[in-house]
Amino acid sequence: MTLAPLSHATQRKLPRDGQRALSAVAILVAVICALPMVAVAIAALSGGTQTVQHLLETVLPRYAGTTAALAVMVGCGTFAVGVGAAWLVTMTRFPGVRMLEVALVLPLAFPAYVLAYAYTHILDHPGIVQTTLRDVTGWGPRDYWFPEIRSLGGAVVMLVLVLYPYVYLLARAAFLQQSGTTFLAARALGSSAWSAFFKVSLPLARPAIAGGVLLTVMETIADFGTVAYFGVQTFATGIYTSWFSLFDRAGAAQLALCLLSFALLLAMLERLQRGRAKYHDPSRQAQAMAPAELKGWHAAAAMVLCGVPVVFGAVLPIFVLFWMGLDSEQNLFGARYLGFIRNSVKLASVAAIVTVFAAVSVGFFQRMRGGRLSQSAAYVARLGYAVPGGVIAVGLLVPFAVFDNALDAWMRETFGVSTGLLITGSIWLLVIAYMVRFLAAALGAYEGGQAMVHANMDAASRSLGQTPLGTLRRVHLPILAPSLLTALLIVFVDVMKELPATLIMRPFNFDTLAVQAYRLASDERLEGAAVPSLIIVAMGLLPVVLICRQIGRRGG
Repeated sequence: MTLAPLSHATQRKLPRDGQRALSAVAILVAVICALPMVAVAIAALSGGTQTVQHLLETVLPRYAGTTAALAVMVGCGTFAVGVGAAWLVTMTRFPGVRMLEVALVLPLAFPAYVLAYAYTHILDHPGIVQTTLRDVTGWGPRDYWFPEIRSLGGAVVMLVLVLYPYVYLLARAAFLQQSGTTFLAARALGSSAWSAFFKVSLPLARPAIAGGVLLTVMETIADFGTVAYFGVQTFATGIYTSWFSLFDRAGAAQLALCLLSFALLLAMLERLQRGRAKYHDPSRQAQAMAPAELKGWHAAAAMVLCGVPVVFGAVLPIFVLFWMGLDSEQNLFGARYLGFIRNSVKLASVAAIVTVFAAVSVGFFQRMRGGRLSQSAAYVARLGYAVPGGVIAVGLLVPFAVFDNALDAWMRETFGVSTGLLITGSIWLLVIAYMVRFLAAALGAYEGGQAMVHANMDAASRSLGQTPLGTLRRVHLPILAPSLLTALLIVFVDVMKELPATLIMRPFNFDTLAVQAYRLASDERLEGAAVPSLIIVAMGLLPVVLICRQIGRRGG
């Protein structure tokens, strides 16, 4: 959402100090957001052609093919589940529909790697499903075939189960805004319900659905925990392996550049389809179509189709994780786990405050001053949502490591004192990575609330002698308090779940719940990994509850 900027005459009346302060902060935020992308490009291009040739001959084709296959399959899966569920709960009525339209959002609280741990525990060879199958049939380990959970297909299922709510929410909102006149007209002309859906309702909702699918694809290529645990080799796992296992900084940078290019291409496509979304329904003022009442096997089929994603994406994983946690030897109230919780909450809280402050600075600067400068700053600030955490980590570590090493060498030569790594490996550099990654989410929440602040309020505040910063503090922020709280909560939970950047950039001996869960799962201690995973899920339920409340109000 882009708000109309103030006129040039009004801009000239604003105090210069206020303009400079807003400009400085907004531009600084944009520069920080652009730094990882620029640094990755420079590091990759300076790596030499030998590294590129080696990557082309060895891992690059495999990484590219697997990443593309994963993205395509997850995109198709989230489209089918999200659009199908959204259509059923919006356009039909069957037993339990009110509960299901809210419950379908619940899987959004789960990181995909948490689902991977839960389903591996029950579906792997020593899990309860295959053990029971062998006990009942008397088969041996080689007497039957069972789908391999640790595979590309398994990763696709995990990602579809946690990402389809993005498509579901946007598709449901689009269907709610459609008038029933065009759909009924298609039925009157002889089209079946399915034909009218594909020819009328689906094309009208295409922009929203395409935006949701592209979001799920961006999250897919950014995923590290799931593909790493399942042994699926993508660009995300290749970056981590090159950086830590092979100590090939140039190779990691060049792989990061490939992934960055793919992510920015998706971001460009998302922006283009959003900008061209000019679908108008001339019957928007007509009465909305009454939902169709389903009975018999049609109602049963709708209940199953909408219930399966909820059961397998939220209900069953919670039950399995709780069961696994009871069998673990992890002491949730011990000093070690309290330290993990404290580190996670500290990082998430600081990152949320810094990110929301940056979002307010960029958003208010765009409102108060028009032109290319403010629009460019806002556009660059939003690019972080398309950049995977591993790319951001590499893009920040490379330039700051060079700076730290140069400063240490100069201090040794000049004063005989070693400064060590002042910035690299610090909490603040990790907070900057979080800000870059999640600034778009905070900016979207802020701008959604800013739409409620009429331009006349700004004019009245200026007529009473308020500076731009005074208007922000005394007029905007009190009105925007709910939106800012939502933004804080969203960023807080996203940071709690974030894994690749945390795994690469965390300070020495500073582990979070996500890192602990990943470490225990990597050691095949899945029962232990269930404990931090449950805490992460509990935290993730907070914003989902807010979304469910909004859905409940609209449904009512």
